[in-house]
Amino acid sequence: MSARDRRAAPESSSRKESEHDHEPALRRRVPGTGPVRREDSFDVAAVAAWLRSITPDDATVLAGVDLGDDDNPVIPEVRQYTGGASNLTYLLRYPGVDLVLRRPPAGTKARGAHDMRREHRVQSALRPVYPLVSRMVGFCDDLSVIGSEFYVMERMRGTILRKDLPRELRMDRVTTRRLSEAAVDALVDLHSVDIDAAGLSDLDRGEGYVRRQVEGWSARYRRARTPDVPDFAPVMKWLEANQPEDVGHCLVHNDFRFDNLVLDPEDVTRVVGVLDWEMSTVGDPLMDLAGALAYWVQDDDGPMYKAFRRQPTNAPGMLTRWQVVQRYARRSGIEITEEQWRFYEVFGLFRLAVIAQQINHRYFHGQTTNPAFRPFRPAVGLLEQRCLRIIRTGHGDLNPGRFRVRDVVPELMGVPRIAMPLVAGGVHDVRSKMSGILGAITGRDGSATNGSH
Repeated sequence: MSARDRRAAPESSSRKESEHDHEPALRRRVPGTGPVRREDSFDVAAVAAWLRSITPDDATVLAGVDLGDDDNPVIPEVRQYTGGASNLTYLLRYPGVDLVLRRPPAGTKARGAHDMRREHRVQSALRPVYPLVSRMVGFCDDLSVIGSEFYVMERMRGTILRKDLPRELRMDRVTTRRLSEAAVDALVDLHSVDIDAAGLSDLDRGEGYVRRQVEGWSARYRRARTPDVPDFAPVMKWLEANQPEDVGHCLVHNDFRFDNLVLDPEDVTRVVGVLDWEMSTVGDPLMDLAGALAYWVQDDDGPMYKAFRRQPTNAPGMLTRWQVVQRYARRSGIEITEEQWRFYEVFGLFRLAVIAQQINHRYFHGQTTNPAFRPFRPAVGLLEQRCLRIIRTGHGDLNPGRFRVRDVVPELMGVPRIAMPLVAGGVHDVRSKMSGILGAITGRDGSATNGSH
């Protein structure tokens, strides 16, 4: 079976959903969504007016849907997706169709991040050659509409996995293994896309992708660092000294993980959609695999690392990280040893720490009060220790079977690198809280976070 045959057009719905297509969209609950947070709200009527005024990129998405007119507009119900930590994602529920709106977050943003035009363009170009992408409705660069650029697309229907496998799926070890294999295969298929045929070859900046990534993510961390996290200096120094040459150039997703995959609800071992193309570009395939495996927490990882797990990769039957690398290597024809993989594993974890710190930076400075971002502070410190452990020993765990006497001193020396920034962060939190209380008593806004919810 060809790679294209293994993929299904993302708009195809399961039989279960097709039975309910005649029901108004508002009657069906969409998991993973909740009320819009006040700080993330926008002018819904303005978006509805914009949708009425445009010619959709793909007219089939809105075919037969009544959007109303200026005298009698149809205003969608809006829900916010709760799982994301970067761009803000909303569900727009019209009678007859569900749409998704994506926009950047408020506050300081990393240079080059949250580029809505680019994200929309990549998906529009990619869909004809990789049909696991949503159909686009349109892109808006008129800041007068909601104060930022945004785009709207169809909502893909299917199952999206979060932290744990839903009990109702009743997955055995064999099915779970097939699911993890399907995820790897979907990434291999993406990396085999002809970027010239997709019209995306201009995203290729040529050789030196690994070098640019090491330099770029190091610079991002230095800019985003706050007093409550370690400096990552030894990790950045090691990455700079040990970077390999590019192994190739292909379209990379750069955020490939289970909660960005849409599965067929009738057969969860079948990937029918890939979401969140914010960081996609043309680059080195192993760097993309490294980024994906940074989220791949497996069952034998230590308890501290498992505490930050966001996807069910610890479930019985799931491939281990090294098994993922081996399957990817077989399917793609790229050879790699465990020693060679060490660089990519450290880079993937460092990159994840930078992403977490960019979000923690916004939380630290009161640009968001989303409580889901509170654990990012300790996560950054733990990721530094895991990187240093892999650099020193080749693995990231402290399991009793691997722990040696020679590990005691380095581990003890690493404690202050986590503890001291956390103390500084705690002091900052207390001061911010007291400032907010005093501001409330005196009737003045005493902190950057006061008044946000």
